[in-house]
Amino acid sequence: MKLLNKIAITSALVTGLVAGEAIAATEWNVSLWGARRAFTENVEKLAELVEAKTNGEFKLKISYGGLSKEKENLDGLAIGAFEMAQFCSFYHHDKNPSITVSELPFLKEVSLARIAEIQMEVYKHPAAVKDLARWNTTLLMPSPLPQYNIIGKGNVIKELSDFKGVRLRGAGGMMEVLSTFGAVKTGVPFGEVRQSMDSGVIDAAAFAPHAHLATKTIDVGAYATTNLNLGTADCPVAVNSDALADLKPAHRDALLGSVDEAIKHYVDNYNTKTTAKYEAAVKEKGLTMVTFTPEQTAELDKVSATVLQKWVEDNGKSFNAKELLEFTRKLYNQ
Repeated sequence: MKLLNKIAITSALVTGLVAGEAIAATEWNVSLWGARRAFTENVEKLAELVEAKTNGEFKLKISYGGLSKEKENLDGLAIGAFEMAQFCSFYHHDKNPSITVSELPFLKEVSLARIAEIQMEVYKHPAAVKDLARWNTTLLMPSPLPQYNIIGKGNVIKELSDFKGVRLRGAGGMMEVLSTFGAVKTGVPFGEVRQSMDSGVIDAAAFAPHAHLATKTIDVGAYATTNLNLGTADCPVAVNSDALADLKPAHRDALLGSVDEAIKHYVDNYNTKTTAKYEAAVKEKGLTMVTFTPEQTAELDKVSATVLQKWVEDNGKSFNAKELLEFTRKLYNQ
């Protein structure tokens, strides 16, 4: 009987310990979309680091499309539907106008690592912090993308005037500049870009390397620009502010202390795999490389200045847009 009692007590203790561990463990839901790719490697690495540093007590459960649509991730964070998500600022300019500043055409050729640093500094700016606080959201880290370049079919662009009539799928700031030279903004879903180029709905598309590879524009293009430098996308990884505040100090330290390493992994992976693969594919397909001259770049810069000023005018009532623009411009010029 005593032996049975000892077994029962031991069993109860073990059960209690296991239950205690289960209760102590913290799991965050993370809303991404698509599939694991270069664009999500920062989140994948972050999850790996956090779990290792906390001995499995804090885990990031990543879902690709199972929690929310990408354009609704910020709303999901706001209501606490999940604790972490990735989104792009151009999905809803009115909800996060401050961070669209880093998507503007500054016409500066900067490395991917530097773009990551610039976007992180923008996230820390009081205007951005206050802006995202409206959604109970804290910006955690960027998903930096190289400056967008164009792949197009038909006549190769040689002069800026050659953009006249070109039906282009491109981002806002870039299109505002190129429309001055006659380019026509033409919206098509991401998954239909290749088909749209084949059928003639669009003549060209502007993307970062990973998106050109994904949409296979390289397979139908005749030329590719190399130094357009009219902006990129800002797609942060963010967290619900309440969830962040509620974390155990050790778990919060593990999360925040892993950001730099996660970004470094992302940048290294993008440069060595994605960009290298893109450059090899462009060369293999024999696309004509279009490099704009200093004179053409100066002309683009003049037009870009009006786009930057318009951004200030459009956002000046919401926050000190002029100050934030100058803050970001200095970062690009460092």
